[in-house]
Amino acid sequence: MSLAVVHSRAQVGINAPGVDVEVHLANGLPALSIVGLPDTEVKESKDRVRAAIINSRFEFPARRITINLAPADLPKEGGRFDLPIALGILAASGQIPSDKLNEFEFIGELALGGALRGIKGVLPAAIQSMQCNRKLVLPQGNAEEAALVSDAEILPAQHILEVCAHLAGQESLPFFTQIVQIKTNQVADLSEVRAQHHAKRALEIAAAGAHSLLMVGPPGTGKTMLASRLPGILPPMDEREAIETAALYSISDHGFDHKNWKIRPFRTPHHTASSVALVGGGSKPRPGEISLAHNGVVFLDELPEFDRHVLEVLREPIESGRITISRAARQAEFPARFQLVAAMNPCPCGYHGHPNGRCRCSPDQVLRYRAKISGPLMDRIDMHVDVPNVPLDIIHAEQQQLEEPSARVRERVSEAREVQLRRGGTANAHMSNRDIEKHCQLDKKDRHLVEQAINQLGLSARAYHRILKLARTIADIDGEKKINTQHLSEAIGYRRLDRT
Repeated sequence: MSLAVVHSRAQVGINAPGVDVEVHLANGLPALSIVGLPDTEVKESKDRVRAAIINSRFEFPARRITINLAPADLPKEGGRFDLPIALGILAASGQIPSDKLNEFEFIGELALGGALRGIKGVLPAAIQSMQCNRKLVLPQGNAEEAALVSDAEILPAQHILEVCAHLAGQESLPFFTQIVQIKTNQVADLSEVRAQHHAKRALEIAAAGAHSLLMVGPPGTGKTMLASRLPGILPPMDEREAIETAALYSISDHGFDHKNWKIRPFRTPHHTASSVALVGGGSKPRPGEISLAHNGVVFLDELPEFDRHVLEVLREPIESGRITISRAARQAEFPARFQLVAAMNPCPCGYHGHPNGRCRCSPDQVLRYRAKISGPLMDRIDMHVDVPNVPLDIIHAEQQQLEEPSARVRERVSEAREVQLRRGGTANAHMSNRDIEKHCQLDKKDRHLVEQAINQLGLSARAYHRILKLARTIADIDGEKKINTQHLSEAIGYRRLDRT
């Protein structure tokens, strides 16, 4: 038989579309050509494949070899097609049987000696091969990552000879299974933060409803400490969230470490980061910081120090939970359902309103500093919280008291989040307008209170909806089915920068 078809998978964004590697041997002068939009790395596979086949003691056919990577209009990149190309050549030349090829999908890069090397983006391929009811043959180095997909049938191999022996029925490849140990206590505990009870209450509300949070205060008041403890009070990740997050790391330049399985990501990009670094991009689109924080937290410290253009690119993904990157040659969409937490000083010197009168900034300087954050972006942040300077005598007094640990706060947060998921299938911060009308109903007195706040603060309809979502979360924490005046008043109080 001079024709063989081997199944494999490409990588396009977070997806792994199927690719049929078709190999045809024809009479004529010896040659090898690869068609089907291969990039440079794929074109170079002909040399790796030839050396691997010869060094594995097979015969490389001295015929005209045509390799088609179908569909032809899908860009192919990386060394993941080395193994299926080599198997296709061996099957087409009759050196290995081809009757079982349809049961498997193959990905992996070949060393010149025939050993298999790991590749990026294995997790999406494992997910979609499982959905197609095919077994996935891949390098041993990728087995732990691929096995995170619980129903996937993974067959790892270290050498192409092991794969050929399996297809020939001589020696079977073992299925790979593992139990991933979920690590705990990876995040610093909230009990280490002394005083700042108002800020810790805001952090709990933000965690319970997945609300975005901006902390404003002078240097050294604990804003970064508070933000770094947010992942420790968030609800545990479920299987779907863990797979989504792991898949994004799998296709990124960082790669996925299986030790981080079911640990919510906490990304802290520096204020010199570019917009591409933040949202993703490149000629071959890769996920940025907000996608790597999917189902986790992005913490932007010193918020006004970020370039204004960089911050403006956050507007759409904060609302939609996705980012679409369009380039001339291709387009990719990545999930980006992240929780934004930011911190800033009240003025350029950082001591505006300090009791010791250390601030020397003029009102115009303060206004210009705060104007670095646009109104539309500020409108999309649910909570604005003061984190004031705490006198040392209060800190010393509170050291004698036992602060509430993260585990206890996490229990309340998880209970509130379960209520939200049962009610609407999503966290309160992501409720649609229809859900708000259904689950955030107010009586006449409370509606009048909100109208007064809207008129006095000059809030937009978006800010109005965010107040209602916030009040709904506070009511969920308190175990109330109905929003009352106390919940609404506390929610309005978290619009700190609207008041100033």
